[in-house]
Amino acid sequence: MVEERSLEEILSDQDSEEECDAAEMRSRKKALLEFRNRVEEAINGDYLFVKSPKRNLENASNEHRDMTLWGVPLLPGQGHEGTDAVLMKFLKAKHYKVHEAFTLLRNTLNWRQNFRTNDNLDQDLRPHLDNVWFTSGVDKEGRPLCYNVLGNDYHNRLMNGDINYQDYLRWRVLCVEKGIQDLNFQPGGADSIIQITDTKNAAGPATKEAKLMGKKMINLLHDHYPGIVHKHLIINVPSWFLTLNAINLRLLTKRSKNKFIFVKQSRVTETLLKYATIENILCQYGGLRRENDADFSTEDKVLEMNVRASCTEYIQIPMNEVGVTVTWDVTVVGYEVTYKEEFVPDDDCSYKILIQERKMGESMRNSFYIREPGKIVITIGNVSSYTKKKAFYRYKSRPSVPMYMFINH
Repeated sequence: MVEERSLEEILSDQDSEEECDAAEMRSRKKALLEFRNRVEEAINGDYLFVKSPKRNLENASNEHRDMTLWGVPLLPGQGHEGTDAVLMKFLKAKHYKVHEAFTLLRNTLNWRQNFRTNDNLDQDLRPHLDNVWFTSGVDKEGRPLCYNVLGNDYHNRLMNGDINYQDYLRWRVLCVEKGIQDLNFQPGGADSIIQITDTKNAAGPATKEAKLMGKKMINLLHDHYPGIVHKHLIINVPSWFLTLNAINLRLLTKRSKNKFIFVKQSRVTETLLKYATIENILCQYGGLRRENDADFSTEDKVLEMNVRASCTEYIQIPMNEVGVTVTWDVTVVGYEVTYKEEFVPDDDCSYKILIQERKMGESMRNSFYIREPGKIVITIGNVSSYTKKKAFYRYKSRPSVPMYMFINH
C-alpha cells in the first residue's frame, strides 16, 4: 500500500497546471484509490484483457501479475513508485471517472497487444531512409524533446497517397514508444515528452487518405497515450497545414486541443523558448545545442542580451591570456540582424583583425587563437527592425597550438 503522503504528492504532480481545492483533492484521491483496487482485482481475476475460452486461468493470472505499461508494473500491490503515476494519467484523461478510466486502460492494453507495440523497438522501421526521429535535450521540467522530421521525397509521396500508410503509422507509434523509454515515472522524474514535428518539407495540401492518416495518428495519441505527450509542437507550418489540422482538432477534447501548438517558421525559436532553455534547443531551430558537441555542454553558462530596435549592440569577450583558443556561440531570436566578429588587441600599435562579417541567418559558432592580449568584439546590428530582439551567447577558452605550427612541421 502506498503511503497517504505519496498519493497526495502524485495528485499534486499530475494537477500542477490546474487549480485544485482541498475538497477536489480528496475526491481525486478517493478516485485513485478506487481505480487502484479496480485494476488489482482485474489483474488478479484475469479480466483486464478480453478473455479467450482456451486460456488457462491460473497461468494467465500469473502472467498478468507481471504486466507492465510503458515499463511500469500495473499491479498496485507490487509497490512500484511509478504505478500510481501511470494510473493517474488514465484517470485525468477521463476527468477522474473510475469506470471510464478503467475502460480506457483496458482498451489501451488490448490495442497494444493487437498492434504489437513492444515488438521491433530496437529495429529501424523507417518507411524511408530520409525520415528522421531522434531525442535531443530536455525542456525546463526535464521532459525529453522528441523530434520527428519527414524527408522531402517521402513527404511528397505521403501527401500524394503513394505509400503504405500502415507502415507510416507503425513508424510514428514506434517513435512515441522510443520517447517513452526515456521516461521513468518516478517522483520528481519526467513522465511525459515534448513532441516536435517539423513540417519544413511539406510542399502542398494532402490527399484525402493522408488527412485520414493524420487524423488517425492524433486519435491514437488521444486514446492510447493519455498524458504521455505533454505538448505537441508542429513547427515550420505552412498555411494549408493550419487549415487541415484546425478541422482535425475539432474531434478532440479541449484539454487535448491545448496540447497541439502550430508554429510558423518565423516564430519557431520564440515558441520553443517557452518550453526549453536556449542551450537545449537545436541550432537548426535557433538554439545553441549541437549533437556530439565537443566544445560546449548544457552545463556551460549562457548569457543573454537585449538588442534594441534600430540599434547596434556589442558583446565583448576579454582575453588576457595568450596561447589559448577562445570559442563562442551566438544566436539571436528571429535572426535578421547584421553580425560582425573582430579581435581588438589591447596594444594600440597592433591592428584589429576582422574575423567575419555577414547577415545572421543561423546560430553562429566560431573560434580564434589568441596571440596577444585583447578582446573579441561581436557587433549585432538591429538597425532595420522596429522590434527588440534577444541575443544569447556563451564562450570558453582552452590552451592550444595554432594550426600553422603543424603545417610548418
